[in-house]
Amino acid sequence: MRISRRVTALLLLCLSMGATRPLWAQTASPAAASTANQTATTTQAPAYAPVYAPADATATAPANTQTITPANAQANAPGGTVVNLGLADAVKLAVERNLDLKVELYNPAMGEADIRRNEGIFDPLVTASVDYTRTASPNTFNFQPFIVDQVNGTAGVSQLLSTGGSVGVNANSGYVSNSASYFSSGTNFSVTQPLLRNFGKEATELNINVARFTKEGDLDRFRTKLSATVAQVRSDYLKLYNFQEVLAVQRTALALANRILVETKGRVKAGVLPAMEILSAEFSVATREKAVIDAERAVRDQMDLLRLELQLPAGRDLVLVDRPYREPYQVPEAQAVRDALENRPELSAQRVSIRINDLQQRVARNRTRPDLNLTANVGTAGFAQSFLRSYQKTISADDPVWGVGLQFSYPIGNRAAENDYIRAKLAVDQAKTQLQSLESGVVNDVRAALRLVEASYKQIEVTSRGRAYAEERLRAFQKRNAVGLATAKDVFDVENDLVAAQGNEIQALVDYNNAITQLWLVSGVILDRQGIKLSEKEADALYEGAK
Repeated sequence: MRISRRVTALLLLCLSMGATRPLWAQTASPAAASTANQTATTTQAPAYAPVYAPADATATAPANTQTITPANAQANAPGGTVVNLGLADAVKLAVERNLDLKVELYNPAMGEADIRRNEGIFDPLVTASVDYTRTASPNTFNFQPFIVDQVNGTAGVSQLLSTGGSVGVNANSGYVSNSASYFSSGTNFSVTQPLLRNFGKEATELNINVARFTKEGDLDRFRTKLSATVAQVRSDYLKLYNFQEVLAVQRTALALANRILVETKGRVKAGVLPAMEILSAEFSVATREKAVIDAERAVRDQMDLLRLELQLPAGRDLVLVDRPYREPYQVPEAQAVRDALENRPELSAQRVSIRINDLQQRVARNRTRPDLNLTANVGTAGFAQSFLRSYQKTISADDPVWGVGLQFSYPIGNRAAENDYIRAKLAVDQAKTQLQSLESGVVNDVRAALRLVEASYKQIEVTSRGRAYAEERLRAFQKRNAVGLATAKDVFDVENDLVAAQGNEIQALVDYNNAITQLWLVSGVILDRQGIKLSEKEADALYEGAK
């Protein structure tokens, strides 16, 4: 009897070896199919590669799909069930539609308003006034009040000069009514120019230049936010890919569990296996069903998050067109560090702060000088019993008037201005020290990112080998189960190992691409890699639109 059972088992084993491949081998996940051999030659880099290329021409979109682009994204609400979404389109949509980016863009727009407001110091100032006065003076001869009525009108215009001085022109006309009534008129041209303190264009245009530098800093901070947003979109795109691949793996595992359950029921009915094996198989199927539900929930949650980031209409599934990049990616450390020191927006913003502080230091030094102002004026005046005659005398300059003078002031000790200058010097030194600290941190970030890229690429190879081993081990246990040498529980345990191995491989591929994204981010080149050019036009358009 024992010999008969052994012969039967050997015959079944031989038959199973020549049978059709197991279900797992027939229904490999997309990740497993694309990573079968690390040494295989790729004919074309996918669109997700660091150097972008068109999507694979051999890929076919599912039925009832539509490629989504920034131009048609809003119009895609009703209609088909799914849309195709490429990584480049996702990044472009985020740049154009992300609300957090729009919020950040208002800062340089308001910076433009600050520049224009401070430039208003050079707007000509027009003044005009008309007044009437009546005065009573005592008359010592008859002790009767001496009444004088006066009507005066003045108009003028003044202009600030970039040197810190100002020029002005004004004209006046009046009428005096007393014992001898007469008209008066005149013109006057005046100049005031600081000679020491507040002399020069730099001191005069301090607030204008600070506003310009501040706008540059706002643009750098917007670039920082934009870079972080692009990196986040890439990461979320990859995360959705990860969840979709894990869902495919879980569905394959569920199909295998159902097949094993059917086979187990047949063997129990034939009396080959005890009835408790059905309970074990049913428990494994239920476990797989729960895993599929969890994977579907993760896909839906991540899809909603990506739609929110891209401001896409809800109601349709997203089909990811691009696949993660899996070829070696190498950048010389010296080049990566040089790119980071030149392009990181945080460093640019700090350099702008140094320029502001340096400008304020120079102006503060200028303001430690004494106040010495030159004043000069020249004009004409006319007096007559008729307005026309007084005006003619003014025009003919029969009675010219002029004056020139110097005004000097200086606080003894001058402690306020001296300490303003000292504080400005300290602010410059502080900003330079902060820049050195930031540069050291940036260099460290780049080196760490390079090491992460290298380690992540190696992890793909490790997990790929682990997945291949788990597949072979599952095939072996399926064959053993077919001849009764392994229980259904043994097969499910080995299947769990394969599910974990495939999940690890998918995660390793995603982590490698995230490591590349992180390297681009810390090197300050992520916008260039995505073909994004930043200018002041968008912020200026917001300013112009608010007028």
